[in-house]
Amino acid sequence: MKPVDLARAFASITTHWDPHIVGELNGQHVKCAKLKGEFIWHRHEAEDELFLVHRGVLHMRLRGGEVRIGEGEFYIVPRGVEHQPFAPEEVEVVLFEPASTLNTGNVRNHLTRDHLKRAAP
Repeated sequence: MKPVDLARAFASITTHWDPHIVGELNGQHVKCAKLKGEFIWHRHEAEDELFLVHRGVLHMRLRGGEVRIGEGEFYIVPRGVEHQPFAPEEVEVVLFEPASTLNTGNVRNHLTRDHLKRAAP
């Protein structure tokens, strides 16, 4: 196993809101994604989600307010909490979540990714 080069992994991703797998451990996926604009309001009934910002600023809208997550910071959305990621400018995030986690949680639409691609190692 080689170290994962995040710059290379993000360079291989050309779409927004399309997580790519970069690693796996203990039933968890480590994913890289580029985000820009608004995602949908959704929740994950059985899974917590960790968003680690690699580059840029991510805003996490919650029904009770909004959290700003800057470079080098992470935020955990607890299971069952409705949220809406929002990125005014492109942001690169690393996600840690169970392999079974569907990106759109309790919602299915054109943004749902049933099968994830792998990013360049």
